[in-house]
Amino acid sequence: MQLLLREAGRYPLLKPSEEIELAKRIERGDLAAKERMINSNLRLVVANARRYQGQGLALGDLIQEGMLGLIRAVEKFDWRKGFRFSTYATLWIRQAIQRGLENTSRTIRLPVHVAQRSRKVGRIERELTTRLGHEPSDEEIASAADLPLEDVIEIRKADRAVVSLDKPVGDDGDTAFGDLLAIETPAVDEEVHEALKSETLLNAIAELPEPERDVIEMRFGAGDREPQTLSQAGRKLGVSTERARQIEERALKRLSQRPELVALREAA
Repeated sequence: MQLLLREAGRYPLLKPSEEIELAKRIERGDLAAKERMINSNLRLVVANARRYQGQGLALGDLIQEGMLGLIRAVEKFDWRKGFRFSTYATLWIRQAIQRGLENTSRTIRLPVHVAQRSRKVGRIERELTTRLGHEPSDEEIASAADLPLEDVIEIRKADRAVVSLDKPVGDDGDTAFGDLLAIETPAVDEEVHEALKSETLLNAIAELPEPERDVIEMRFGAGDREPQTLSQAGRKLGVSTERARQIEERALKRLSQRPELVALREAA
């Protein structure tokens, strides 16, 4: 452990231009470039692993899980999409650590494949709550998620019995922007892309002028907030429901024109 920590401190952080150059070399099969990219981001693994201490795995084990995510990120990173490697790698590292916790934790937990469907059901539930203005029924969720009704019932029942480990990356409510940035990718990739969308959206939302930012954060449950209806958002801002709708519409139009969000759509 101490050796790894010392090793992590030996390598300076990469500049954006260095990340791109290494990524290009990695695409050409340059193993030395791959090794440097990994070594230069070891401290990223350590920093993220420490966030999950006390949840069922020792720090050394958390770091090992995170290393798997880092290696995967190095192999899959596409410099053309305009994202910093550190941002992209963080998502893979956290996802790998979370899967390690799900697989090895001794607390009551869901199997990994069920947990993935559970997160999908959770996202659909929040989207429907926002759209319908009320908590959706099992039937409504099953229809929207394209899952058998009995599966949705079991998943929601199991969720109430599960001891939470940590909010999974990408499961923070922001994916209600599905129409804006729809991405369909397999299993693990989906979670990472959802998280990447989420982080990019949060940054874009933070730069919206008030009250547009407030309306969007309330409507889509940014961060840890519960999604609000237009009526609720309007009351909190002291405006009518129709005025809240107009503000939301203007904000969404502004977001849809952001270059980084356009890039995400084109990369989907």
